[in-house]
Amino acid sequence: MAELQLKSHRFRAEREADWRRLEALLGKAERGGAAQLRRDELLEIPVLYRQALSSLSVARSISLDQSLVNYLESLCTRAYFFVYGTRTRLLERIMNFFRKDWPEAVRALWAESLVAGGLMALGAIVAFMLVTNDPDWFYGFIEPGLADGRDPTASAAELRRTLYAPVSAREGLSVFAAFLFTHNAQVALFAFALGFALCLPTAALMLFNGCMLGAFLAVFHGKGLLYQAGGWLMIHGATELFAIIIAGAAGFSIGWAVTFPGERSRVDAAAEAGRRAATAMAGVVVMLFVAGLLEGFARQLVQVDEVRYVIAAASLVAWGVYFYWPGKEAQG
Repeated sequence: MAELQLKSHRFRAEREADWRRLEALLGKAERGGAAQLRRDELLEIPVLYRQALSSLSVARSISLDQSLVNYLESLCTRAYFFVYGTRTRLLERIMNFFRKDWPEAVRALWAESLVAGGLMALGAIVAFMLVTNDPDWFYGFIEPGLADGRDPTASAAELRRTLYAPVSAREGLSVFAAFLFTHNAQVALFAFALGFALCLPTAALMLFNGCMLGAFLAVFHGKGLLYQAGGWLMIHGATELFAIIIAGAAGFSIGWAVTFPGERSRVDAAAEAGRRAATAMAGVVVMLFVAGLLEGFARQLVQVDEVRYVIAAASLVAWGVYFYWPGKEAQG
């Protein structure tokens, strides 16, 4: 026991100066970034890191001081992330996400996005035709309580009032708008989360969400207010529905990878698709936030149909250019 204590003491005395030096350099880099280090200091860190790893290995076998082992483990972990990990700051990571990662992830899902958008459009068309021919179909797609009076029994004047209500009378409209936003956010999350189940739940969600949209528009069409309802809905819906389509595409990509993994294992295929889909879904949250702002402010303040459509079209063009305009890598 005395011999081990002596070895442990000598071991620490011979190497502690190097550990403290490495700790000081890491602290300097963590406070101000790698740019704060001189060239010789940058070259010194990997050498000190390897020495610290060697010290950790020896300490685990001869040291009687568990706190020393914990200290070296922590020091080596910090050094590992500096030497081998990313050294970008948070702001740089955020900028890289919006400049590169998110658009690339969405572009990679273009085929799945077409499928998701096509299913939603199909559901909207089918529901629109069914409700137009038989208004009772409306209640098969939207519960009466959720419609809040915007159903086939409402008069044209009542429906129009919901689209152009004065500020003091918009409480009911805001409740319905909040429901639409919450519903669409839930659809987006579930479409992504359930994609692994062979794409079937995601496809069903895309169809049903389209059916709700088509049934809603059919009611206003029956009262001659389709154009006005489209402007009221699309001023924020252009962004919100686009976000749902991307979420559905992310779910489809995972489900397709699980169903047809190719030469990879299903776990590896799902993991690869999941990383890309997760990046796209992080952006979907941003889109839903933007849609919420448009819904809470622009739609309430803008009462002219043409201006509503201009805002909707401009948002679609902006998202399309952002996601699909050829990047520098494509132009090069």
